[in-house]
Amino acid sequence: MTATTIPSLPEPPPFDLPDTAPTGNKVIDHLLKRRSVVAKEMVGPGPTDDELQTILRVATRVPDHGKLAPWRIQILRGAGQRRLGDLFARLFAADNPTANEKQIAFERDRPSRAPLLLVVTSKPIIPHKIPAFEQTMSVGAVCQNILNAATALGYGAQWLSEWPAFRREVHELLGHDGPHDQIAGFMYIGTAPNPPSERPRPVVEGVCSEWLG
Repeated sequence: MTATTIPSLPEPPPFDLPDTAPTGNKVIDHLLKRRSVVAKEMVGPGPTDDELQTILRVATRVPDHGKLAPWRIQILRGAGQRRLGDLFARLFAADNPTANEKQIAFERDRPSRAPLLLVVTSKPIIPHKIPAFEQTMSVGAVCQNILNAATALGYGAQWLSEWPAFRREVHELLGHDGPHDQIAGFMYIGTAPNPPSERPRPVVEGVCSEWLG
């Protein structure tokens, strides 16, 4: 039997608490301090209708080669969150016959952890002259812009996927039946009861270098 050589993984870059000293530029200072808030810790209120429209306008102002808009954003509040949660609970219970009521209730409440849930779905056009990878990067920019806009307005936000994002039944309930459709993120938005603490970030010199050819 021939031994299989397992390639070694690259060493991770060093991490440390970042420098968040003010620069004098409000936009840059906000981005330097942006921090996700854990969804289960969020409370009300969520964004007003006008604030939500601002978040959505920012979300859709992203690089989009070919002007394809290969993504969709769905707004879930109240009844919509509960209906999605009912499906999560049914799927979890079917997959885990020994699950107890507390575990099932947790899954049912998953979409309702924050006052507002935005579901961002990647809907690439394939085949197309614009590479699918570029379309995928565009939907990632949508999700990041949602985080930046929500936190700029003073709200907490978290970008999650978790197991429901990869279930066909969830796609069907939300009306996404394209062969390449994929939920890119469940975007939770609400009020943070306490300012989030900073966490280590990659040291810039560990992930950036100047290439001289």
